[in-house]
Amino acid sequence: MLTSMITQIKQLLKQKNAVLVAHYYVSGDLQTLAEETGGIVSDSLEMARFGRNCVADTIIVAGVKFMGETAKILSPEKTVLVLDDKATCSLDEDCPIAEFSAFCDQHADRTVVVYANTSAEVKARADWVVTSGSALSVVKHLHQQGEKILWAPDKHLGNYVNNETGADMLLWQGSCVVHERFKADALIALQKQHPKAATLVHPESPQAVVELATVVGSTTALINAVKNREEQTFIVATDNGIFHKMHEVAPHKKLIEAPTMGTGADCESCAHCEWMAMNTLEKLLETLNNPQNEIKIDKNIAQQAQYSIQKLLDFTEK
Repeated sequence: MLTSMITQIKQLLKQKNAVLVAHYYVSGDLQTLAEETGGIVSDSLEMARFGRNCVADTIIVAGVKFMGETAKILSPEKTVLVLDDKATCSLDEDCPIAEFSAFCDQHADRTVVVYANTSAEVKARADWVVTSGSALSVVKHLHQQGEKILWAPDKHLGNYVNNETGADMLLWQGSCVVHERFKADALIALQKQHPKAATLVHPESPQAVVELATVVGSTTALINAVKNREEQTFIVATDNGIFHKMHEVAPHKKLIEAPTMGTGADCESCAHCEWMAMNTLEKLLETLNNPQNEIKIDKNIAQQAQYSIQKLLDFTEK
């Protein structure tokens, strides 16, 4: 059944001149399929950039809605589909455009820098869009120019950038439901059980967890750490969907999920985004057979958001 479904999907992708781009946090089946069919597995901005540069007429995004929007912003002439239009992101949800725009107006002297995990409308309101991998370098650059920053939406990533750069930053109070769950006290106990392990932490995690890290970085940086570092055991504090790629690049290394147990947690380690989990092979096949969940963005909003994203692309290509 599974083999038959995958065969059908591959045929339909080819027939419809469509490309599948998948995030590191979706299921391993979707990640493998994306790479086998000429697509990509990456972070949200690279997914969008790949979609823009490929020859496909249709970009199918295995991820969450804001990732589909980013792909559409960079490829306005292409059809962009998501597998489930209800698959959202707590960071996106935590930053509604009306409230955020009013907040920006209250602090008009600040340069608005927003994380990629935001709606097209929020990106359009921003001066800069950044990723977890580029946030430090962009904010450091702006700080050196004497600019004061209004940062949104992730307070933990913002706090990490603030601590590292010393920039004058006003933080919007959003957070990721997955990274928010990691517990420092339980992580300390786990580190004692595995004293030779390196601890890899995504900067969307709380500061107390970040302070325990061997490596703090984006999804790509954490994957590269598993691949390139000498340690044979890694404690990983990010969405466990990343383990698929980590196992692929370092099959003989041991990966341990960082603990989310503690007050308010409902399992010992449950670091997986429920919205990412909504992406399935069945929904991909349905999307190909009956195109739906198309991403559409107001032209003016898309143009303004593209400007903010392009500033980052130009900056990182220097």
